[in-house]
Amino acid sequence: MELVTIVVMLALIEYFIFSLQVGMARGEFNVPAPRTTGHEVFERRHRVQMNTAEQLLMFVPAMFGFGYFVHDVGAAALGLLFIAGRAVYSRSYVADPSSRTTGFMMGMIANTILVLGTIGGAAWRL
Repeated sequence: MELVTIVVMLALIEYFIFSLQVGMARGEFNVPAPRTTGHEVFERRHRVQMNTAEQLLMFVPAMFGFGYFVHDVGAAALGLLFIAGRAVYSRSYVADPSSRTTGFMMGMIANTILVLGTIGGAAWRL
């Protein structure tokens, strides 16, 4: 489970970086807190951060569940796919929101396999 824990921490570091990018965009585009609208690039960075937070809510417990009930190395590999997908999503969304599909799907596929695998693995052990 060490690999699972490391990959989850990497995902949280990525989220922290997205949060820092939102803060920097606030300053660069003069969008004072608590506003969540303003310059278009700020809004895109903010949506990347918020969407990633939404995805992490599913990702973190599914990673540990899959690692415990199914396979820890498999969970780590799927976690790396999720992290890569979030990076692609971020770059794509900030450049052109209509191009975000590939990154979003990478993360969604990883999360779907993790959640369904966890359910299956737990059910198998009943």
